[in-house]
Amino acid sequence: MKEDKLDKLFGRLQGQFDLEEPQSGHQDRFLDKLNQANGTVSIHKKKNSWWKPLSIAASIAVIAVLAFQVVGTGPSIEEQVVEISPEVSQTEFYFANLIEEQVRQLKDEKSPETAQLVDDTLLQLQKLEKDYKVLEQDLVNGGDSKIILNAMIFNFQTRIDLLKDVLSQIETIKNLKSYNDENITI
Repeated sequence: MKEDKLDKLFGRLQGQFDLEEPQSGHQDRFLDKLNQANGTVSIHKKKNSWWKPLSIAASIAVIAVLAFQVVGTGPSIEEQVVEISPEVSQTEFYFANLIEEQVRQLKDEKSPETAQLVDDTLLQLQKLEKDYKVLEQDLVNGGDSKIILNAMIFNFQTRIDLLKDVLSQIETIKNLKSYNDENITI
């Protein structure tokens, strides 16, 4: 008989049940009201959720940096120079190999007698390399291409001449040393 009453009750209330989920924080609000009504103090405090906005901001910053790197990378100066004058890359390759070989010879000839000369020469080569980079930038920025290309070639020739002169001086120093060593009597 009781089951009949329950069935009738549920049959009457069919479709009127609340199936929605309560809003977030409902349990905390309910417990706060219950504790206030009973005169008790809740030990469980509401946590500040400062980490959520911070993590969102960090994610946006990472995405912005990645997007800037992808979009912001343009062709290098060397690539731009090749676009302006394709012959420059061939000439630069030839001269760079020649200079690299002579620098290697120069470093091999370094001795206590020639150390200062070799170090000064390497310093001068670094200055000439910086000047060459400036010329490349000028060419990319739209300067007079014929004049700049001639200056670039002249820069390479200056480096080669410097290396040849220094290697010649080192050879002279070595010859003088061996001549002096032969003339020393014991």
